Amino acid sequence: MYITTTIPYVNARPHLGHALELVQGDVLARHHRRRGEPVRFQTGTDDNSLKNVLAAEAEGVPVRELVDRNAAAFEGLRGPLDLSFDSFIRTSSHPGHRAGVERIWRAVEHDLYQRHYEGLYCVGCEQFYAEGPCPEGHREPLQRVSEENWFFRLSRYQDALSELIRGGRLRIEPIARRNEVLAFVEAGLSDISVSRSAVRAHGWGIPVPGDPAQVVYVWWDALANYITALDGDGDYERWWAEERRKVHLMGKGVIRFHAVYWPAMLLSAGLPLPTEIFVHDYLTMAGQKISKSSGGAVDPVALVDTYGVDAVRWWLLREVPRVGDADFTEKRLIARADEDLANGLGNLVNRVVTMVCRFLDGHVPEPAEDLADVCGTVSGMVNEALEYYDFRRAAAAVWTIVEEANRYVERTRPWQQERAGQEASLGTLVHACRALAGHLEPFLPTAAARVAAAVGGARLARPKPLYPRVAG
Repeated sequence: MYITTTIPYVNARPHLGHALELVQGDVLARHHRRRGEPVRFQTGTDDNSLKNVLAAEAEGVPVRELVDRNAAAFEGLRGPLDLSFDSFIRTSSHPGHRAGVERIWRAVEHDLYQRHYEGLYCVGCEQFYAEGPCPEGHREPLQRVSEENWFFRLSRYQDALSELIRGGRLRIEPIARRNEVLAFVEAGLSDISVSRSAVRAHGWGIPVPGDPAQVVYVWWDALANYITALDGDGDYERWWAEERRKVHLMGKGVIRFHAVYWPAMLLSAGLPLPTEIFVHDYLTMAGQKISKSSGGAVDPVALVDTYGVDAVRWWLLREVPRVGDADFTEKRLIARADEDLANGLGNLVNRVVTMVCRFLDGHVPEPAEDLADVCGTVSGMVNEALEYYDFRRAAAAVWTIVEEANRYVERTRPWQQERAGQEASLGTLVHACRALAGHLEPFLPTAAARVAAAVGGARLARPKPLYPRVAG
């Protein structure tokens, strides 16, 4: 399985919206690795945007300095967010990216032509619009641009794209997004501009092969990363050319690029297509999209420093719906961490280990039962939820073990039992906690490791609290 996230512009540091997609990709990667499947999880940064140039100019620093600094901040999310990506591509410095973009350009030359174009351009989206204002809420007014550009014959691929989507060869989830893309395609596709003047790009970007007065449109350049990053020994053949699942994760604002323009580019070039696209909605604050340009961005590293990685990952997975925006507040993050991590998971493990140490001198007996009705069905529930990219439902499925184990404690009340009953009950509970650690690993790898360490031995040590309450 080849899992990719979108690659964000680096005109500013990362915000919580970027963390959402990275954590979702990480859960998928860890889940499928746990099932013994080969996985490549890839992310990176889009360095060649005009937005990056303008941000550097506003700051009064060289573009390369700003791009390098902010790209490092994105790559640096790996540690704070417990990410397990296998590859990180930077489009301005990856040794094979420019050559790969040029190869794709030449492969589609039969579908390229030049013409004059005039339209309204949003620098924030790096996209032309028929009219304003920007639908993504960027504050800068749309710029009227008039220039000679290279165009791609997207219109040639309308029927082929419709067939791909209707036939399920290109699976788009959720279904509402599939229908949205299909409606856009079947309403009629117009050819699209795929270059910008080098002057307007301030000389930043990849020159059009054979036409140095133009640079490759940043979206064309960026989309190619899913292939150009596969430049290792047999990587392209293994992860893209072979028949395997190729999954793109993205926010709803860029679906047209990934579900329409990118497959058409690949069809034109005679290259294999992605198989699945999952589109998530936005994180908001007070109803407004969290973004670098909104002034309301939330630093995920600062959140981790304050509340811990488990609290941040868990809020993103437990609170964000498969469909619909999710409004973030620190109060909600704290409430979820206290309710689930402190009162639920932490309390369960602490109670179980304390009773094993108190009543059985730390020795772990064999379970009388394995809560099989719960633990045995969790794997299937998680598998089904993640097949449909429903991370909230998958996390809730894992949490049924916590809930059932806590109910089992109250039902059996080991502190009131004789020795034989204590052994049976506590053996069952330790077994449930061990199963929980395994199921939890894709979602909260740090928490899973801590639970496994607490209950993993033949003789348990006295417990240390896993999670103090954040709210006190």
